[in-house]
Amino acid sequence: MRRSSRSSRKRSTLAGRMAIASVALILGGGGLVAVNVYASANEGQSGPGSGQNSGQLNIGQQMSTISCPDVTNSLPDVPDQARPQVDRELADIDTQITNAYEKFASNKDKVARDPGWADRSVLAPLKDSRAASLNRIGAAIGRVGGQQPQGLQGLAACSMRADDNGGAAAANGQAQGQQQGQTQGQGQAQGQGQNVGGQGQAQGGGQGQGQNVGGQGQGALGNGPSKSDFVDIRSVQPNVRTPRTQRNGSTGLFTSNCGVNQNAKRNPDNVIVAPGVSNGAHHMHDYVGNQATDAFSSDTDLANGGTSCQNQGDKSTYYWPVLRLQNGQNENDANADGGGKDQNVGKIQTPVQVTIKLAGSPVSKVTAMPRFLRIITGDAKALTNGDANANASWSCTGFENRQLKDKYPICPQGSNVVRTFKFQSCWDGKNTDSANHRTHVAFAQKNGACPAGFKAIPQLQQRIVYAVPPGPGFAVDSFPEQLHKPVTDHGDFIDVFSDSLMRKVVNCINTGRSCA
Repeated sequence: MRRSSRSSRKRSTLAGRMAIASVALILGGGGLVAVNVYASANEGQSGPGSGQNSGQLNIGQQMSTISCPDVTNSLPDVPDQARPQVDRELADIDTQITNAYEKFASNKDKVARDPGWADRSVLAPLKDSRAASLNRIGAAIGRVGGQQPQGLQGLAACSMRADDNGGAAAANGQAQGQQQGQTQGQGQAQGQGQNVGGQGQAQGGGQGQGQNVGGQGQGALGNGPSKSDFVDIRSVQPNVRTPRTQRNGSTGLFTSNCGVNQNAKRNPDNVIVAPGVSNGAHHMHDYVGNQATDAFSSDTDLANGGTSCQNQGDKSTYYWPVLRLQNGQNENDANADGGGKDQNVGKIQTPVQVTIKLAGSPVSKVTAMPRFLRIITGDAKALTNGDANANASWSCTGFENRQLKDKYPICPQGSNVVRTFKFQSCWDGKNTDSANHRTHVAFAQKNGACPAGFKAIPQLQQRIVYAVPPGPGFAVDSFPEQLHKPVTDHGDFIDVFSDSLMRKVVNCINTGRSCA
């Protein structure tokens, strides 16, 4: 694998990106819990007294986010010599979308008065910026003798779109000054909660008056999730199906204990997708395993790094977006890249348990992973890309035969939230990465067999457990325009097992034993 460039390209600081957390009071299990669902102030209400707001809170129901064609998935083949520049251009394209979304979200009042404003002031400049980046990608590939991808310029134009769930991006406060609205509604919770975020305050109860003040041009942008992104796990039917193990299957299991990130190693980088680019993810990641991982880590850096894993032969990098409790409390990244500057606010939750296992194939023996193999499972842009590559699952302890891909679970009292990642378990036998970070690995087919041309490798399975209050009060970090949807959840992995430990893993799995 190539060594990542050490040149840092910092994203320009965006002004006025402080999101103010609005507070709703819900009755969850044993008591009253203050949470922020990032929802429209009038969402989910019905009947008399359903809410009266002086602000234009239906704006987000018309257009909630920016949808752009995904460029990475359109690049199945990029010569190694061109990859550093292509990676930088792809990271810049993500920054362009982030900046455009910020401009749109901060000017929803203008969009409401003049729908053409978004086309002129957001989409047109974004298209020009993307076109220039796409030209540079094509030129970089052409310079090293590669075949230029066809139709790149057709990926330049973006569009506005509504949230599939009916407007999670409705603004709770106007960004252009101060808005005061009184909301009267009926609900199960009675009481008052107050949150001070930046220059704004929100007060409200289930029955009574609520007031939201977004002052100094810093009203809440409300970029998700919505109440409709949550479902009571008890209403979900059991849906887990596993292929039957055949005679030649490999039934062993290897467990690596790497902690729960109790040392709080986090950054908004993504060394797989955006090597050499600070804040390449535009959201914060939790890391366990390799402690040397950031945007600038080379394979040598990873091989020489420390690890949080008990077995020191496992220096692999395991990372995923943080989960935040939307309780109005600011994290220490409230004014930082990947945090508040990228619309990710709330208190980061450290998992109470992280289980990392390597499992076998139900139909065959497994072969060793190549060292420095990169795998991404799930799609961080699934809201706008569609769910073809979505793969993370959500559930609750005691209900894990019921898995959700596009909803967050509401767990009953005494049950914890569970995130599960089951990574691709088939490898092309040649490459440790690919231009779109997907085509060198594949999922097994329904019968458990690998597609033609692929061989079975140990399947990484991650189970991450959180103790969060019952109710719709949490969300994973995301790119700003992805509105913190559960379907955008994803996990990343770089194999840095020692050769001897990987041999032990394969032998353990193929002989049907449980090892650690």
